[in-house]
Amino acid sequence: MYAVITTGGKQYKVSEGDAIYVEKLDANEGDKVTFDQVVMVGGDSVKFGTPTVDGASVTGTVEKQGRQKKIVIFRYKPKKGSRSKKGHRQPYTKVVIDSIKA
Repeated sequence: MYAVITTGGKQYKVSEGDAIYVEKLDANEGDKVTFDQVVMVGGDSVKFGTPTVDGASVTGTVEKQGRQKKIVIFRYKPKKGSRSKKGHRQPYTKVVIDSIKA
């Protein structure tokens, strides 16, 4: 059985036991999180939501809070001496999917 959930403005296809990296959630390590915005549930029969599937939810456990590798943004204008260098590390939450309730 699998499901497509929406969190952080993105959609993820998950099944039980999967580990996914989502946009930072306000939860501590070891906490249970529930995703109620289930767009689709698949398996023996497929259910599509309009926009979400009624009564469906996906639960998971927060395994880790962290930040991704740094990306460097470097901008310059040639022949003008104008330069700027910035770095960014996006925070994420690692969630292990425990169960899918359809």
